[in-house]
Amino acid sequence: MSRRGLAAVASVLDQAAASATNILVLVLAARLSSAPGFAAFSLVYVVFSVLLGLSTAYVGQSLVLERGERLGAMCRGAVAFTAAAAAAVGVALAVVGAALPGPTGWAFLALGLVLPVVLVQDALRYCFSALRLPQRALASDTLRLVCVVAALLAQPPGASPGRLVLAWGVSALPALALGLWLLRRAVAGARADLRPYLRRGHLGQRFVVEFAVGNGSSQLAVLGLGVLATPLAVGALRGASTLFGPLNVLFTSANAFGPPMLNRLSGKRAVVRGTLGLGLALSALAAGVAAGLYALPDRWGRELLGDTWPATAALLPATGTQYAVMALGTCALLTLRVLSPRATLSVQVVFSLLSVAFLVAGYALAGVAGAAWGLALGSALKAAAAWWRVTRLPAPEPVPA
Repeated sequence: MSRRGLAAVASVLDQAAASATNILVLVLAARLSSAPGFAAFSLVYVVFSVLLGLSTAYVGQSLVLERGERLGAMCRGAVAFTAAAAAAVGVALAVVGAALPGPTGWAFLALGLVLPVVLVQDALRYCFSALRLPQRALASDTLRLVCVVAALLAQPPGASPGRLVLAWGVSALPALALGLWLLRRAVAGARADLRPYLRRGHLGQRFVVEFAVGNGSSQLAVLGLGVLATPLAVGALRGASTLFGPLNVLFTSANAFGPPMLNRLSGKRAVVRGTLGLGLALSALAAGVAAGLYALPDRWGRELLGDTWPATAALLPATGTQYAVMALGTCALLTLRVLSPRATLSVQVVFSLLSVAFLVAGYALAGVAGAAWGLALGSALKAAAAWWRVTRLPAPEPVPA
């Protein structure tokens, strides 16, 4: 296998390791907690997921576009900026946690303490990606996976949400230390450059907007259900989405490695044929996963998610439908990104906000199950709109000989 092929494999494996970490954290937390305890943990983990997405959008996605001699300085600057920003947000979370009563308050306080550790460790993945050293990211994230599983398995049954958050965060320290050591070897002699991350017009600001409307809005809507309605809704929705976590790895890999391969195809028709075939395959896989999970015996389901399983199992038809149409939508947006990159933002803005409205309306009409079906409806409409935009794109003009 060529060096480029090995790098691609390492990137996919690294994404798989990072996704497996998130999945196992929620699975182990569900098994260790009571239903109310996992609901509180999920509430805090949704907040972390939003903060992680914002960090990735502002720092990571802009960093991987950098090239040239200043790359080492940009990587050091990315680490320094992430550490400083995470520390500031961590202080705010600790203040919020101190003001909130009960286990949820302690869990937010714990998140504030460990936030710089987990965000900087994740930012190192993008440094290694920009430096074309995905093997080093894989080493760090594999160690992270091993440590977090060991740390959570060491917790007693019925552990409080705050204790679980603290164990999860502190377990990132070995991976953080390894990643910083590997990065130091790669950027020796470079000085941290923070200016690009502080100036107006930084490319990450656009990516933050796209994340906010594409992913963050639905996460915040789920979080709002926990604050305004019941935390048990968050636990059930997070439990259902966790079971479909491996599909997120495939969606992410398609977005990461799809464009270079699709650019080798000649003409709009060939690109659309390729992405439509991929979308149908991923959609069928999602439907198969949903059917398998729905047929899972109750005893096995409780082994996976503990007391949260009954509420989660009731959402599997809706969540399975959501992931099946998400596969088609992901591939439609991938098509637009290759053929007309400027056409994706409007679809993301309109239909992501519409999904949030459907989630809230669904909860008002039919509780947690209604919220899950609302998300599925929003994803279906986004997929339909994205493919409609694909059909409206003009065929590219032939390149003169």
